[in-house]
Amino acid sequence: MNGERRIGMLHLAGAVAMTIFCLVPIVYMALTAMSHRPDFLAPGAGFGFTAAHFLEVLRTESLHFPEYFRNSLVVSGISAAFSVSVAAPAAYAVTRLAIPGRVAVLFAVLAVSMFPQVSLVSYLFKLMSAMGWINTYAALVLPYTAWILPLSLWILTSYFSRVPRDIDRAALVDGCGPLEALWKVIVPVAAPGIFSTALLAFIFAFNELLFALMLTTDHRARTIPAGIALFEGLHGETPWGAVMAAATLTVVPVVALTLVFQRRIIQGLTRGAVKE
Repeated sequence: MNGERRIGMLHLAGAVAMTIFCLVPIVYMALTAMSHRPDFLAPGAGFGFTAAHFLEVLRTESLHFPEYFRNSLVVSGISAAFSVSVAAPAAYAVTRLAIPGRVAVLFAVLAVSMFPQVSLVSYLFKLMSAMGWINTYAALVLPYTAWILPLSLWILTSYFSRVPRDIDRAALVDGCGPLEALWKVIVPVAAPGIFSTALLAFIFAFNELLFALMLTTDHRARTIPAGIALFEGLHGETPWGAVMAAATLTVVPVVALTLVFQRRIIQGLTRGAVKE
């Protein structure tokens, strides 16, 4: 019993340490955003709260933060919808149809996703330039969808594999075809898993930097991560207060989404791991 308790305490201590490790940068970011000086930790610097940096980010037209935020929402939402729309029927086919080499297909998809993004940037830039799509939503949505698709496929495959096959058989007996059974029967049953997958896909796309930095040229299609990375002051300096304020404003909706839907996310991700 003492051994089990000791192991439990070690797990708890590890979880607390990891939580602190993850929270420290966020707290520092928020404090810097609310401070008069970016070097508030320096000896004798003093500290005072201010909303000036947040107002600067929201009101300064040259920073284009509202446009970056809108672009991120649009691109991330479309990318998540596309990736889940493709992954759901693919996962259904892998788990329900007798496809030769389906396990090999899954591992091939996973292997493709392991290519580093930087190795694809030059090819994507040439491709999007040839198609005239540089600095458009399409230039981001297509690579984001392809980048997120393996994750979505693996999560939904795990989830669909735990949905009882009797549901499919009943739908087929009632006259449904495979696609009709998927959309009318399986998707409603698997809604928690699909929702959690879509939310994770949205967060992945929302946080992506490299493609957004290389495939956009101005505020018309640029997303928040790339926009913040290119913030400049009046004299070419980095406005750390504005950068931290913009980053704080960016983190808030993602954290809020995760907290509001955390039960559904956990339900969707864990239900596929345990056979009911």
